Amino acid sequence: MKAARYTTYGPLEVLHLEELPQPSPGVSEVLVKIRASSVNFGNVTLIKGKPFISRFWSGLFKPKHTIPGSDISGHVEAVGRDVTQFKPGDEVYGDLSGCGFGGYAEYVTCPQEVLALKPENITHEEAATVPQSGLVALQGLRDKGKIREGQKVLIYGASGGNGTFAVQIARAFGTEVTGVCSTRNLEMVRSIGSDHVIDYTREDFTESGELYDLIFATAGYRSIYDYRHALSPEGIYVSAGGAMKQVNQGMMLGPMLSKKGGKKLTYLYQRPNQEDLIIMKELIESGKVTPVIDRVFPLGEIRQALMYYSGGHSRGKVVIAI
Repeated sequence: MKAARYTTYGPLEVLHLEELPQPSPGVSEVLVKIRASSVNFGNVTLIKGKPFISRFWSGLFKPKHTIPGSDISGHVEAVGRDVTQFKPGDEVYGDLSGCGFGGYAEYVTCPQEVLALKPENITHEEAATVPQSGLVALQGLRDKGKIREGQKVLIYGASGGNGTFAVQIARAFGTEVTGVCSTRNLEMVRSIGSDHVIDYTREDFTESGELYDLIFATAGYRSIYDYRHALSPEGIYVSAGGAMKQVNQGMMLGPMLSKKGGKKLTYLYQRPNQEDLIIMKELIESGKVTPVIDRVFPLGEIRQALMYYSGGHSRGKVVIAI
């Protein structure tokens, strides 16, 4: 099988397309023929080994998992004898980040618990955008943000992979959504359901006097104090991506600032979850959520795909067709 593989940390040029043996499923594993994958921040981090702290779970001196790629969509090719949830031919999707990665390849084996049946009304390319970014948005808004109907919600980075899902999921919860993005993405963010759109190149959301019950930050950088200033008295801020400085402030300063008054500031660490994949399937099949794809690259152009994503201006998700 063809697979994108690396054996040492470094620039994206260390990733090469190789011919490898096709894996066989263990007794409780599923063999998936992958039709599509997508690009997430963690995939680039794996290859570069930066920030260095990431090596404590990916391998201190050399990578433990040599085929990156976490999000997959495809069909079941074979199953181990103890697998009960799936059968050959089933169309599935899932997140491999908790079981060794391997999504940038033609085949992968994985535990049945990381997969769910793919939404029936979308393509494999669309389904491959969902497992990580969809769950970042769902878990961030629902679990960390305690989202409720009627709230005012601001999504910072509304045009990105996580942000496009967050806008739609927030709307599905019955909230009033404000999306923050750049000029070229204003119409797209409106089209996916944002009630209000702020162009961050022309307007500062912290200076409008508007207060939000929930702020979900997925991209860029704004000081945690800016976000706190724009929260309602009992509002919640969730950091779920963006510049490392923004992420670190959510992790380090959030708990301390949350002790002062009713405002809560926190950070999301997304976890793969089969039940949440099923919830995303239901949201997509009901028409409440539609994946947004920027560009699709073939597996042979995997390095170009990762470089394009690393530019930081993709609209929605970058997908790898396999």
